[in-house]
Amino acid sequence: MSDHDSTLSEGSPKEAPPHSQEWFDSLRKTLGEAACRQLGFYVIPNELLLSVVIPVYNERETLEGLLERVKQVPIRKEIVLVDDCSRDGTRDLLKRLEDEQRSNMESASDDGSLPNNRMTFVYHETNQGKGAAVRTGFGAVQGDLVIIQDADLEYDPAEYPVLLHPIVEGKADVVFGSRFLGDKPHRVLYFWHYLGNRFLTTMSNCFTNLNLTDMETCYKVCRREVIDEIAPLLKQNRFGFEPEFTSRIARRGYRVYELSCSYSGRTYEQGKKIGWRDGFSALWCIVRYGLSD
Repeated sequence: MSDHDSTLSEGSPKEAPPHSQEWFDSLRKTLGEAACRQLGFYVIPNELLLSVVIPVYNERETLEGLLERVKQVPIRKEIVLVDDCSRDGTRDLLKRLEDEQRSNMESASDDGSLPNNRMTFVYHETNQGKGAAVRTGFGAVQGDLVIIQDADLEYDPAEYPVLLHPIVEGKADVVFGSRFLGDKPHRVLYFWHYLGNRFLTTMSNCFTNLNLTDMETCYKVCRREVIDEIAPLLKQNRFGFEPEFTSRIARRGYRVYELSCSYSGRTYEQGKKIGWRDGFSALWCIVRYGLSD
């Protein structure tokens, strides 16, 4: 939930959760239609299910904190965790969480409804890469909308409602969360990484005819129908997933929006994994998938 959501929801009736019809009606009555539109207040349907796909590799230190943030987002959702053969104790943590969820579900009354934060656990027996883990996650989703979330706390799940807005309102099929657009907080780190990202995004735009500012972003939100069409075609196992995915959605003419997102980047000492070899691989993928499907 964003800062303005939490601030204004304090004055709303307790029985009206953020982004519910009652919550929105209260704010619209107080602020007016135009102000609500400018501030990004809108209604998320109660029946909407968001699938959060989280590829995980050696994220023992950050995963539990990330899951808590995801669960706090006031949207009905399923969380699909794909462990890419972690070796730092992450898999043990996931097994424990899986056992805890199973125990909680068995002890709860069976009313046929799904919990708001149901977790699905998938395990790779060999390390295959982020792209492969995302593909596996896509195969397990059941939601109406799908978002990719890294497990390292670089991206803030509180921004989900903002990113979902154009899709929920029927304006977009795909939304990219850009680290280089707008005024959201952005940790200042590696200049050459920044330059590399801008170069790869520019090259991607040349082939796709999109005008993105951040093709390499983690945050990509899609309607389920987009995933159903694109996922079976995806081939890249590592970070080449980003340009491949972008090329495939551009070729099919999906409506693409881009919104700013905050970014708290990690250093290599903190566990950052992408390297210069991935940059060359991404460049090859831009050309390869830009020229043909």
